[in-house]
Amino acid sequence: MGKISLVAAKYIVHALIDIDGVVDRPDVIGAIFGQTEGLLGSDLELRELQRSGRIGRIEVSTDTRSGKTHGSIDIPSSLDKAETSIIAAALEIIQRIGPCTAKIQTKSIEDVRVSKRTFVIERAKELLKNLMSTSMPDSQELTDEVAYSVRVMEVQEYGKERLPAGPAIDDSDEIIVVEGRADVLNLLKHGFKNAIAMNGTSVPETIVSLCKKKVVTMFVDGDRGGNLIVKELTSLADVDYVTRAPDGKEVEEITKKEIHKALRSRVSGEQAKFELAKEPEPERRSQFFRSAPRTVARPASFNRRVIISPGQKQKFKDMLENLVGTRGAQVLDQKLSTLGKVPISELATTIKSLNNAYAVIFDGIVDSEIAKAAESVNVKFLVGMDSKIRPNESRVQVLTVKEL
Repeated sequence: MGKISLVAAKYIVHALIDIDGVVDRPDVIGAIFGQTEGLLGSDLELRELQRSGRIGRIEVSTDTRSGKTHGSIDIPSSLDKAETSIIAAALEIIQRIGPCTAKIQTKSIEDVRVSKRTFVIERAKELLKNLMSTSMPDSQELTDEVAYSVRVMEVQEYGKERLPAGPAIDDSDEIIVVEGRADVLNLLKHGFKNAIAMNGTSVPETIVSLCKKKVVTMFVDGDRGGNLIVKELTSLADVDYVTRAPDGKEVEEITKKEIHKALRSRVSGEQAKFELAKEPEPERRSQFFRSAPRTVARPASFNRRVIISPGQKQKFKDMLENLVGTRGAQVLDQKLSTLGKVPISELATTIKSLNNAYAVIFDGIVDSEIAKAAESVNVKFLVGMDSKIRPNESRVQVLTVKEL
């Protein structure tokens, strides 16, 4: 008996049972077989159906409380819909179980195939989502990955200082001198294979030597550091041309269009040197730089300080005091509402990702990296415990504990 399992069933009859008294599970099962016997004819006799495997094992669960028994009955069926419905309806004619009055009510007939189909669909969606996100990159992703790998392989080490460089330094009559390895990679990405990096602010001998033999274009970042590098290199070597990335951007992050525009806007090394020499610090910016593409305010705004109100000053002071010892940072919008809180280690990255930050208060020292990130998104105030930035070195107004 009971050959059919829940797995093999097409339908499951779910019924509820209420008994005015205490009975055991075998009493319930016995009543089901006994009181339906002969009721539905020989073709739907429960014992015969169960013996042939068309009705599965009848599952009964009961719970006795306060002298009354309540529970449920589950009957798996491989009969068709009509026959299963007749069996389900027959359960409700049972009025006594043992010596007690009972009431059975069929709650539902579950189509197991529908349930399985629903599970299959939901699971298939989940599997497809995982497949698409992990193991099925689109054509563009594959192309980008392969292209990046090729670019990295093309970067070579040049000269005794082992400077990062493109593969065409020796073959090209013209070369582009940039600041770092990431700049070389970005130029390679856009087809410029004649770039070489200085790898720092000091001028390597290899670069000086190349300046004697090649037509050299100095391509620097759009910040004050770029100006200092131009000043140093033009004083030590024969630089033919100078250009720069848009204000607030680095060569490693600009687009192909911005690269071409910058190179078209290059000026002679002598003009760049002359313009840098004649302008007073900290406003020293070559006239040729003003013709280059730019994305943020002109450096002449370094001295245009935002007026801070007493209320703002007090709020900055209170927030800074609350951050002491946390090594954390708080980013505010123009209404001085908190946009978010991050650890100092993630501050520069977080600032670059925001476009509506007005002030940043943090338990740390304001350095050039944080100031540069703040400049790139037009942050007005940086408030820290101390500062390594001189007042005229950044467009961002820096406030410390002493000033508050």
